[in-house]
Amino acid sequence: MAKRRQWRAAEKSRIILEGLKGRPVADICVEYQISQSMYYSWRDQFLSNMGQVFETKKIDQREAYQNRQIDKMKKIIADLTIELKKSGEEEWLS
Repeated sequence: MAKRRQWRAAEKSRIILEGLKGRPVADICVEYQISQSMYYSWRDQFLSNMGQVFETKKIDQREAYQNRQIDKMKKIIADLTIELKKSGEEEWLS
């Protein structure tokens, strides 16, 4: 049994774009050795997810904000830990 090829997202996108630019789907499928049903499945998935391309900036900004908040909290925890250790040492020395 032949091993099935794994296609990367970038390869699938490039193949789909060829069809969207007007190249006959039959020619594309022969060249890349894929079925037309696979091509159309990829195309439908590609088109249904196109809007996400423009949302990545919003996601990146939210993630960056969350990372800054986490860093602030880590610093606060580190400062409090140091203070607790200092106060514990002072009590022990008294």
